[in-house]
Amino acid sequence: MPIIKTEKKKNGLQGYRVIVNYTDLDGKYKKIERTAYGKSDAQAIEAQLLAKVSSGGTAPSMTVRSLYDEYMQDKRHNVRESTCDKVRRTLEHIVLPYLADVRLDALNTKRLQIWKDTVASLDTKISTKQKQYQELSSLLNFGVRRGYIQRNPLDMIGNFKDVYFEKPEETIRYYTADQYLAFSRAARSSAEERGTAIEWGMYVFFSVAFYTGARKGEINALKWSDIEGNTLHIRRSITQKLKGEDRETPPKNKTSYRDLQIPAPLMSILNDHRQRQQCMPRWSEDWRICGGTETLRDTTIERKNHAYADAAGLPKIRVHDFRHTHATVLVNEGINIQEIARRLGHAKVEQTWNTYAHLYPREEERAVSVLDKIST
Repeated sequence: MPIIKTEKKKNGLQGYRVIVNYTDLDGKYKKIERTAYGKSDAQAIEAQLLAKVSSGGTAPSMTVRSLYDEYMQDKRHNVRESTCDKVRRTLEHIVLPYLADVRLDALNTKRLQIWKDTVASLDTKISTKQKQYQELSSLLNFGVRRGYIQRNPLDMIGNFKDVYFEKPEETIRYYTADQYLAFSRAARSSAEERGTAIEWGMYVFFSVAFYTGARKGEINALKWSDIEGNTLHIRRSITQKLKGEDRETPPKNKTSYRDLQIPAPLMSILNDHRQRQQCMPRWSEDWRICGGTETLRDTTIERKNHAYADAAGLPKIRVHDFRHTHATVLVNEGINIQEIARRLGHAKVEQTWNTYAHLYPREEERAVSVLDKIST
């Protein structure tokens, strides 16, 4: 099983032929031959080939593209459709253009470092690059679990880091309670002036967003049958990012299935809106609360969000930031972080704490005052 020096050189590195001879399970003599540049690269390729031959793994000619196809097939059975679509778009955008035709046995740290250097040069946020690294790492870990490669060579390189300074805490954007009320008045005024089902649906949409902290897809998916007394059952979501179609999916995670008590102001808004919809032909409990027979369009929601902010003289925030608005109102009133996590449908309370802990009032002085009273 020799490593033979050749007369070729590349980028100053000596060329080698890596040859592995073996007998397959049918007793047939086989030979695998690869070209490498640099002694360490040649030895690494030889080790990969020997490991694959000894484990009876898939043929070394398997490419990253082939692994990706198998990986996505597996993903479709194990994650939500919207999550699968995000993985697909990331890998097709930032991995396959550079590595699709690379054989798994040739996917060494040198080649992956070139990929990382290329991605590092792109004008994207460090957090985006880190997520792209994680997606490629997950793909290669899948290859390890399937026995196609012995180890994940990306582990030797490490994820992207901000080498200049420690990343400061990202600030979240939100409205205060008074700012929301100004926003809500602008939305209601627009609905009263135009009088259309869509305008009223928009007013109700942002009311639900503020009073419940639900995600955009969860609000769009709500039906009148999801209201039982003064309780709102969140059981589904709507995504509009899958091939231009509306897809009803389960909520984001297990804890996203939740029951929320409806605050009195929101209950009044919902009751009025139910009466408006009940006057329309063929109304039923299966109608979407905000959209009726259809769902509100994401692009229209975003456009109306900006329009209402302008009308109220407020800074613009994202639709998702209404979740932050809901949470910060509760944080500023000292509501337990675990209850806020439950209302938001977070899988782990640590996620909620990491996002909103800095908003809680400092209680150092109160803590010391308690200890001051304890003396021997």
